Amino acid sequence: MSLPELAPRSGVRGILAAWLIAAAIALAVGVTVPGGAQPAWMAVGMGFVVIASFAIQLAGGHPHGFIERTAASVVGGLCVMGLIGVGLGLASLFSV
Repeated sequence: MSLPELAPRSGVRGILAAWLIAAAIALAVGVTVPGGAQPAWMAVGMGFVVIASFAIQLAGGHPHGFIERTAASVVGGLCVMGLIGVGLGLASLFSV
């Protein structure tokens, strides 16, 4: 008699954690950095999101689907930071 396979754990929490980190970094850059330097600091923040998402997925300890979860974390973080960046850009256009 063999043991049944364990049900794979969901990686959604790790993906959402990376997205929340991306949102927090983008908002922190938008609030603290002057307008001309924001794009450069967004790129630095995105680099941190890549490293953080890799570390979060490694800490999960589940090898199946690691590449897919890491890619979803990074691409989702990029989208989150992009949307917040667009919002910050529009806000700077309409501010006096």
